[in-house]
Amino acid sequence: MDLGGGTLDIWPLGLFHPGARTVNVAIDLAVTVRIAPAPVYRVRQGDSLVEAASLAELAASPDGSLVAVVAEALDLPPVEVELGSASPRGGGLGASSAMAVALIAAAEAALGLDPSPPAARVHLARDLEARLMRLPTGMQDHYPGLLGGVLEIRSAPGGEKVRRLSVDLEALGDHLVVVYSGISHFSAGQNWQVVRRRLDGDPDSIALFDGIAAAAAGLPEALEKGELPRAGALLAQEWSFRRRLAEGVSTPELERLLDAARAQGAWGGKACGAGGGGCLALLCPPERRADVARALEAAGGRVLATRPTGRALTVTVG
Repeated sequence: MDLGGGTLDIWPLGLFHPGARTVNVAIDLAVTVRIAPAPVYRVRQGDSLVEAASLAELAASPDGSLVAVVAEALDLPPVEVELGSASPRGGGLGASSAMAVALIAAAEAALGLDPSPPAARVHLARDLEARLMRLPTGMQDHYPGLLGGVLEIRSAPGGEKVRRLSVDLEALGDHLVVVYSGISHFSAGQNWQVVRRRLDGDPDSIALFDGIAAAAAGLPEALEKGELPRAGALLAQEWSFRRRLAEGVSTPELERLLDAARAQGAWGGKACGAGGGGCLALLCPPERRADVARALEAAGGRVLATRPTGRALTVTVG
């Protein structure tokens, strides 16, 4: 779940804004991947089952395409893959990216390979997602599922710099509310509108990204010092710029939920991911958390039972 600076992780946008960073946090809505040998490729997710005799056939199915690109990249023989995710589909919580890195980790274990370093897994997952969607993709969503905790991911020439922030996760969870708007979104398509305008040198886009970068730059200190009212204000500041990046980033449903939360004492919040639907992350005083949650439900949202987690990716063989 990104708290600030998202989209700047899409190369080369962050390099255009020196000091740009994304700040995000791992939450306990886990994805799971199970791989076992099989005579053909099988992909199970919920009630969906895809069977294919070849990777080309698997790639032709929307429910099998992610497994297909990972299997092709790692020369994975026919296997049965079972996928699970506790995140709402299209929620903007990075579930598809977490699934990609989990698939890579599980495939490496199934092949008996040494685990790749986190950055290598992230870059492979990012590139495979770009190939799959035929659109530019970022890399910040991949790190929380691998490392856990609260992360600062800075754009730098030669590659990103990742730092785990020293944050009281229990206290952060007591102040955090995550709500699903009920509207799924397609982040890659939304992001492409934004990326194209920035690459074209649109002055309004440049100014908005400067504002997003400045808000994200203040988050690490606020979070590490436990200054959560300030962090909440920075979330609101970030959203004030992000919502103007492109038509459709903000929606009436998202703004109605934000208004309802603020009326009950929330310090600030923003859409997760590219906006246009999905989830909102909000910070509020712990004594107001129940009232904020009730107001969000009354406004049509679904509050998710989730908290920050320091747990890193886990691989079990056998």
